[in-house]
Amino acid sequence: MKVAFVVFTLFLCSEGCPRIISRSEWGGQRSKCTSSLKPPMTYALIHHTEGKRCFSTSSCSAQMRNVQSYHMNSKKWCDIGYSFLIGEDGNVYEGRGWKTLGAHTLNYNSVGYGICFLGNFMGVAPGAQALNAAQQLIKCAVSKGLLKSSYILKGHRQLGSTDCPGTTLYNIIKKWPHWQ
Repeated sequence: MKVAFVVFTLFLCSEGCPRIISRSEWGGQRSKCTSSLKPPMTYALIHHTEGKRCFSTSSCSAQMRNVQSYHMNSKKWCDIGYSFLIGEDGNVYEGRGWKTLGAHTLNYNSVGYGICFLGNFMGVAPGAQALNAAQQLIKCAVSKGLLKSSYILKGHRQLGSTDCPGTTLYNIIKKWPHWQ
């Protein structure tokens, strides 16, 4: 009976959650971060990298390594800044993840997850697979108790002097649940 309960519980926990490509799968450097988050978070904060879009696991993994290298080597951060990144391939890529303090939104890093789309979305929208993956990630976080069910969705530009997450993407997320 215990085995059946465990299998059923695992099914419920993974239902509705998108595929998350782990750091080891995308070839990430080891994190030097030591500060933890204390879920559940209040905010889901949407960003874009302003870099190249990627459409396959291999090209998105390469973009992940580029972003991480920029953040760690140029900015001297302890790791990639975002909690999760979204590729046009429909996959979610693990950044700092669910439990490590990010460096994505000044004054909001300790209360929100930074969800970043790989690419520049000033004049073009992310594809449906990427948009769906981000929405699934948010729902997954709520279902796991990592994001409050009363969470607030914001674009980075609402909280700082930036065009992030790009005008086209920003206009899309304004129509998503919990946007304020």
